[in-house]
Amino acid sequence: MVFAQVFGHENSSITLISVPDTSYKSFRLFEDNELLEITLRFDLKAYVRSKANEQHLKARITIHLSETDSLREKIRLKRRGEFRNTYCVYPPIELNFKKADFGYSDLNNISELKLVPQCRLGSENQNYVLKEYLIYKLFNELTDTSFRVRLLSVNFIDSENKRRSVTQYGFFIEPLEMLTERTNAIQIKTSALTQKSIVPEIMDRLAIFNYMIGNYDWSIPGQHNVKVIKHLTMNPPSLGIAIPYDFDWTGLVNASYAIPAENVGTQNVKERIFLGICRSREVYQKTLEIFKAKKESFYRIINEFPYLNEKEKKDMIFYLDTFYNQFSGRRDITVDLCNSCKDF
Repeated sequence: MVFAQVFGHENSSITLISVPDTSYKSFRLFEDNELLEITLRFDLKAYVRSKANEQHLKARITIHLSETDSLREKIRLKRRGEFRNTYCVYPPIELNFKKADFGYSDLNNISELKLVPQCRLGSENQNYVLKEYLIYKLFNELTDTSFRVRLLSVNFIDSENKRRSVTQYGFFIEPLEMLTERTNAIQIKTSALTQKSIVPEIMDRLAIFNYMIGNYDWSIPGQHNVKVIKHLTMNPPSLGIAIPYDFDWTGLVNASYAIPAENVGTQNVKERIFLGICRSREVYQKTLEIFKAKKESFYRIINEFPYLNEKEKKDMIFYLDTFYNQFSGRRDITVDLCNSCKDF
């Protein structure tokens, strides 16, 4: 609590009044799960029409704490992403907080924050961004060494008054610096890595998770849609931890624009491809037991999510069922993994 002096007008007495001091408090941006409303006011025309990732735009962000209270700061933002940067009307955004002072220690420590809005207007694209958000939550259920996310209601307001205001869902992705700090780790930036560079059980968990959600758009070499970190206290210290992100091109989301490249060998993204390193059936079975134990938790995360309609929830559950049904079918799932694994 900070105390401010108030001088009386008719005498020399001094009154001390308390003023809330939030500078030492945490905003709990990624600890809390409730929907957070924000408003971004900037040149929407420049954002929508420009395809250049390096162009920063001046903006003002308002974080709505309640109907009567908010945080407001001047920031900068720019487009980001690869495919979505060229295809989407509203591509992913990088918010630059470097000169902002929100009065909360954790917000003030963030220099750049990634925002994923819905790609285009309409209920279909709304479903895509909500399902991608849920995939992050599914991976959070497997491990704390994962990117946390915060669901948003985003008001886009054109500062030039040339485009109509838009409100849509989106989500923040935890900055890598925040993830490494809370996990006592450092980032490994080199692209000269293979799956052998990753802790084996963590590599298998990642590969099977991507197989479960129908994600082939990742690789450890080049760190494509994967970040690699290393725990400072892990033994052996030379092996890394791979953390996936960017899940719109998956069978579980099943976006209409997600069309596999010809060299992938599938007709659509719902066809699963296992890209993990080759192990024995016994090793795969040990990792699959983790997924088996998490089945009910996965389904609960989806079914209890209030912002996605029942049809989309059922579609997600049905797709996961096609993964879990392989556990009890005539053909053991480990046979398929062994037949399609990669021998690095």
